[in-house]
Amino acid sequence: MEQNHVASLFVSLAERISTRLRVPRVRTLHLPPKKPDGTRRAEFCALELDDGSIGLTYVCLGDTLQSMRASFGADDIKGQTAISVARGYGKDDPVARAIGFAAINALSQQLFARASWLPVDAADSLGQLQPRPGEHVGMVGLFPPLLSRITEAKARLTVLEIDPELAGTRDGYRVTLDPEDMLGCTKVVSTCAVLLNDTLDAVLEACHGAGYLAIVGPTAGCIPDPLFAKGVSHVGGRRIIAPEGFAEAIRQGRKWGEFSCKYSIAPQDYPGLAALLAKIS
Repeated sequence: MEQNHVASLFVSLAERISTRLRVPRVRTLHLPPKKPDGTRRAEFCALELDDGSIGLTYVCLGDTLQSMRASFGADDIKGQTAISVARGYGKDDPVARAIGFAAINALSQQLFARASWLPVDAADSLGQLQPRPGEHVGMVGLFPPLLSRITEAKARLTVLEIDPELAGTRDGYRVTLDPEDMLGCTKVVSTCAVLLNDTLDAVLEACHGAGYLAIVGPTAGCIPDPLFAKGVSHVGGRRIIAPEGFAEAIRQGRKWGEFSCKYSIAPQDYPGLAALLAKIS
């Protein structure tokens, strides 16, 4: 599948980063507690490298979190090279893919810091969406905080989901299970889950007519080169700015937003992987 090609490309670029950074190792894996009912606080885990760099990944696809908790303790991958963990992103196992992408994100964050290049901070990583009356806006995955902003702008909103229980018409928007319903969207914002569940290319194909296509969320802490090459126009991720507070919060299932910073990357503002690698002595 094409998604396997994308995974292979991410892993290949992570190999280059790891070599340039002299093969960083894993310090620990921060796992959330069992998901509290009715909250979104336990949807991510974090891989921390020996320099303190942290990469996040979404863990609530299917039973990924339960399997991860059954398979890994905080020290089970301690001391492994980050790239050996990152290679798991190219496998079929959901746990290996999720932790592998966390390792790719952690390597990316270390690269940004070592190259003295930081993405632009963004109080609202979705700010460039700017919905207008009459526009057909698409969401891949439901972003509740954004709903009112789009509907109040009198834009038409279509949400693509995989959960049949969510399908149907709502107040001011429609939830569909059919990617073809996204064909008329002029602007699209997508959850990072498409990087973990083999749906990236299906989404990109369905949204090929959109002039603006963003992939956003904590899992989007990666180097954006493969996504920009596929026509993604914006990547919005998170950078951890207070590692100790973050680690304690994620382990306890508490809100951790105050320990992180949202950022955004657009192709015109990004120097590219080769340029970043060249800045590391």
